[in-house]
Amino acid sequence: MRFQDLFGHTLRDAPAEADLVSHQLALRAGLVRPLTAGVYAWLPLGWRVLRRVAAIIRAEMDAIGAQEMIMPVVHPAEVWQVSGRWEGFGPTLLRFQNRDGREFVLGPTHEEVVAALAAREIESYRELPKAVYQVQTKYRDELRPRGGLVRLREFTMKDAYTLDRDRAGLDRAYQAMYEAYMRIFARVGLSVVPLEADTGAMGGLGGQEFALSHPQGEDRFARCDRCGYAANLEVARFVAPAGIDAPLEAARKVATPDCKTIQQVADFIGVPTRQTLKAVFFVHDEQEFVFVVVRGDLEVNETRLVNALGGGTLRPATEEEIMAVGAEPGYASPTGLRVRQDGQAGGVTVVADRSITVGANFVAGANEPGYHLTGVNYPRDFAVTLLAEIAEAYEGAVCGQCGAGHLHIERAIELGHCFKLGTRYSQPAGATFVDEQGMAQPVVMGSYGIGLDRLVAAIIEMHHDEQGIVWPGSVAPFDVHIVTLGKQEGYHERGREIEQTLRAAGIDVLLDDRPEHPGVKFADADLIGVPLRLTVSERALGRGAVEAKWRHSEERFDIPLEELALQVGRLVKAG
Repeated sequence: MRFQDLFGHTLRDAPAEADLVSHQLALRAGLVRPLTAGVYAWLPLGWRVLRRVAAIIRAEMDAIGAQEMIMPVVHPAEVWQVSGRWEGFGPTLLRFQNRDGREFVLGPTHEEVVAALAAREIESYRELPKAVYQVQTKYRDELRPRGGLVRLREFTMKDAYTLDRDRAGLDRAYQAMYEAYMRIFARVGLSVVPLEADTGAMGGLGGQEFALSHPQGEDRFARCDRCGYAANLEVARFVAPAGIDAPLEAARKVATPDCKTIQQVADFIGVPTRQTLKAVFFVHDEQEFVFVVVRGDLEVNETRLVNALGGGTLRPATEEEIMAVGAEPGYASPTGLRVRQDGQAGGVTVVADRSITVGANFVAGANEPGYHLTGVNYPRDFAVTLLAEIAEAYEGAVCGQCGAGHLHIERAIELGHCFKLGTRYSQPAGATFVDEQGMAQPVVMGSYGIGLDRLVAAIIEMHHDEQGIVWPGSVAPFDVHIVTLGKQEGYHERGREIEQTLRAAGIDVLLDDRPEHPGVKFADADLIGVPLRLTVSERALGRGAVEAKWRHSEERFDIPLEELALQVGRLVKAG
């Protein structure tokens, strides 16, 4: 491939809105171009990288017996309604109607489709287990696409699905997929951290996330400095610090002028924040007002709160909505409010973290501007609708796994996810098989995804320098980048001959024989980041050689012309 024939061009500067290095370099190197927010075109140079990443994924999927297939991007609404995710998936599910008024979605994932297919194709236990996968376009109507290729609306995913008879079979399939994932990440040059993770909109029996530790990542996870336990912050287990242990006092109203934050209240009254109660307000599924109570030294984890409420969506409540239930913004607590209890109509839904049971004589709002209550104790002074673990792990918290180490919070980019779905999708879809006793049993499913666009972004994040991308050989767009120097056409012609020789030897070559200044050509070579650069120049040809240089090194060395194909082939193979 000649450089001048490439569709797309390099940029000296990245657009101002590109914040991540991977976004900047993907644009500057001519890998991608945005069409609209969260929707990118992969130009030929970038598409070559994406194809090589996909080839590695396919090889590892095939190695564990998964069969490649392709499923539609457009799904009829019925399959999503059967699973319950027509409403439950949330606003990222893009719905539309055809000319006949029939409803469809653009597929963000394919659990429903696989379950529907399994209902038709699987009949007997003799047909299980099965594993299928695809590399296919997905669409999620993200509110705020960010990070270039990290969070897109339209993206390419490898999604795999396993079908088994029972939990034991699912466990075996899951372990095989886990090991394949670790090999995939290693082959593309990434060191990932497997995390305990929330199943989110997928549901099911549990899952793991594969994360790349990165200071600008949008995810956060906790890692124990002693036992190595690692979990997404949404599910990270920790030991809540002990509260104050003292005889119960009577509740008493005290003036707290201009004290609206937990720290201000604690400082004014002279207590630690762990002896206060914090009130946070949400609206659940645009229908239910939720009054959340957590100890003042902790924060509410919204994912845990959503799970405690049985799924759905949350948004912060407005001041008007808070006051409508009888609470006072900045001075609120559930004391004195009518709290909804199970089986009862009316009242305020109060969800409290279990931390409120550890300690005594809390300071809480009095639901009156400028006043708080001291000596507040649960359950003597207020009731709750639901008591659950909804607090978020924090830096230095005692690990909930070993009880001895401390958690450290890191940011990360999620690269893949594995889910044990169980019968979450097969049962409502009627995907069953007849067992040895002639009884119908639901197929047990697993789901496994890797985002390819995001994977390419992560590779760039981990493999670059000040000049540009430094591709691992396994995913580079070309094996060799030939740069010809000199004003005489003969040197460029010699470069084309060398390109043909290497191509004949099965080596992927990018030839830059443009009539550009050497500095421009070398800068583009460093920006694009092909692993091995060969320079064809008067000086090198005079030595009967070409000058070679690895992208990751400043060392230069000669390769004799008579051994060029053999030696370059060995170098490319060695990586």
